[in-house]
Amino acid sequence: MLFSQRKKLRGTSWNELLYLFVLCSAQHSAQPETRQVKGIVGKSLSFPEKVLKSGTLLYEDLGNIAQVHPGKQCNTNLEKRFENRLHWNNVTGFFTLSDLQIDDSGIYTVDNADEEMTDAFQLTVYFLSKPQVTVHDSSSCSVVCSVENGRDVTLSWYRGEEKLNQTSSPDLNITLSLPLKVDEQNRESYRCEAANPVSKETAVVPNPCIESDPSKVADGDERTQGCLIIAVICVLVASGLVGLAIYLKKRRNGHSHAGGAKRYTRTGSA
Repeated sequence: MLFSQRKKLRGTSWNELLYLFVLCSAQHSAQPETRQVKGIVGKSLSFPEKVLKSGTLLYEDLGNIAQVHPGKQCNTNLEKRFENRLHWNNVTGFFTLSDLQIDDSGIYTVDNADEEMTDAFQLTVYFLSKPQVTVHDSSSCSVVCSVENGRDVTLSWYRGEEKLNQTSSPDLNITLSLPLKVDEQNRESYRCEAANPVSKETAVVPNPCIESDPSKVADGDERTQGCLIIAVICVLVASGLVGLAIYLKKRRNGHSHAGGAKRYTRTGSA
């Protein structure tokens, strides 16, 4: 009898464990799957879940930031930070957040009351500035490309379609810089590209830096002017020498004629 009681107790324990397992699994499956969405600073993004009659949009710990009521009435100014930036389209049923900012990143939940559906979205907002190319050393034709760092930003140099080098950093408070020595004899297009998962910006070096560097152009102009001055001097000197030679020749010829006339006079007198 004692054995049968133990067996009954043991069976009850397993049934309870099985019941708890099924209950936990059901609760877990009921949790909305979080989908990843990405946006760009200053742009707009629509959450791809419809609320046509009744529902809410929630954000992190703030709770409801927009409420749709029956009759296609909506209040999207429940939270001051989203005021005039959050909109609901009564035709598509989508919530749209405009003029995105970096701190808009986070988890948004669309709760569709009519269909008893809940969808969660992890929004990541990216920022990307335009890279700048400057001449670092004009004598060796070395340039540097720089860009303000941001989330998942990479900075790369390309020549044509060939990637020459690349850099990135987890420190978002620094400026990314990437040097490059430009081949003056190679006329292929160089470009510096800053990119993140949603956008990219480029800066182009169209010609060798000897043409794009004003200091080198100025040096070249000075050398050209110097050569022209030297050439003019040479021409003037040559012209002077030719003139002097002609003068000396005429003078020598004049002396020769004078000597011949004197000899003729003396002979005729005799």
